Amino acid sequence: MASPRRVSVLLAAAVAAVATLVAPVAQAQSLIRDTEIEEILRKRSEPVLKASGLRPDDVSFYLIADKELNAFVTGGQNIFLHTGLIQEAETPNQLLGVIAHEAGHISGGHIVRQGEMQKAGMKPFLLTMGLGIMAALAGAPDAGAALIGSSSYFGTLGVLTYSRVQEGSADQAAATALDQAGLSGKGLVEFFDNFRYQEVFSEAKKYQFFRSHPLSSERIEALRRRVETMPNYDKPDTAEAQTEHALVKAKLDGFLNPPQQTFVKYKEKDASFPARYARAIAYYRSTDFDRALTLLDALLAEQPENPYLWELKGQIYFESARPALAEPAHRKSVELKPDAPLLRVNLAQTLLALDKKERVEEAIAELGKALTFENDNAFAWRLLSQAFDAKDMPGQARLAAAEYHYAVGEKREAKTFAMRAREMLAKDTPDWRRATDIVLVSDPTDDDLKAIGAG
Repeated sequence: MASPRRVSVLLAAAVAAVATLVAPVAQAQSLIRDTEIEEILRKRSEPVLKASGLRPDDVSFYLIADKELNAFVTGGQNIFLHTGLIQEAETPNQLLGVIAHEAGHISGGHIVRQGEMQKAGMKPFLLTMGLGIMAALAGAPDAGAALIGSSSYFGTLGVLTYSRVQEGSADQAAATALDQAGLSGKGLVEFFDNFRYQEVFSEAKKYQFFRSHPLSSERIEALRRRVETMPNYDKPDTAEAQTEHALVKAKLDGFLNPPQQTFVKYKEKDASFPARYARAIAYYRSTDFDRALTLLDALLAEQPENPYLWELKGQIYFESARPALAEPAHRKSVELKPDAPLLRVNLAQTLLALDKKERVEEAIAELGKALTFENDNAFAWRLLSQAFDAKDMPGQARLAAAEYHYAVGEKREAKTFAMRAREMLAKDTPDWRRATDIVLVSDPTDDDLKAIGAG
């Protein structure tokens, strides 16, 4: 969800490994990336994850652009949140309650049993930079199409179905973790209470979350009795948490909903920061770039050190075919948030769009730094392949293409490009050895192994 481009291609080998643990796809869905929202989720969740007995750095959050209300864990310590669920969470505490519940499933070791998986999947989908681009594809294809190269994304993920016993266990674990983190468990009860009516629906009519997480009045009341006795039950959300929650929901609205719907929800008379942010995004998505920039400049006057506002400004200029103006905005975002790989990818993409030889080397450097943080960022590898081609380095370009295809799970293509790279690279160099490694882990045939001297 994120600003325009924050959506870089998500994952790769790590997620591909997760994919092998789940059922085949049955429904198309899209994973999205947004540095700002990911940062907020991780910051707010860290105390709860620690209290759940988990190492926050080991837990990965994935956002699914889907209005369906759902959340689930799979493949170990991976928490998936549908944007629809985030939008339905009325308070930060409600959302944290759901996250604590999912963490309870992880810490409880609730494994998948035969017949307990509902099929779900990720439609092969290459999202370049940010939810903005994904949103453009959904609502303004002309704006987004020019930025999306092509290609498939990665594999399959499944939604776990838990037993009522496991649900009750996760509820109690969540209540304990929230209280130990100094937070109220009231939000989780409120969230369940808001959807109590789902209990009487047929399975076909229920939200996915309540099909895989069976709800009952008895379960809600058992959880309520527990949390009402806890010391932090009446502790309210902080003003900062409320502001961040409103910001997340406003960005989701701006990027995922039709612009006119955003304008109706966030009327001009609403002068709050989230509302103005949502309207700026909506104007950008409706290709009214000048009006979007006017709103954005007003926001930057208030928060000049906000890297995500600079990122959005850079993306607006980039998508309106003004890369020379996009460059300083993206530079500023990287300066303010140097450890955010997606921001560096944005800058590199803009540098390449300038079509100047002196900028190519810098783009390669920025992509290298981004890949230091996220070695499985497929879009970064794709751009790096283009950059090496522009610099007339065919061996490195083919190796980067091999890395891209490996990251999105296309082993045959990865092997093909890695074989070509080996022919062009100096033997026994680190790049040559990396190309060899990709061949070896990409289901090589006997002939392939003979060709590389390993058969």
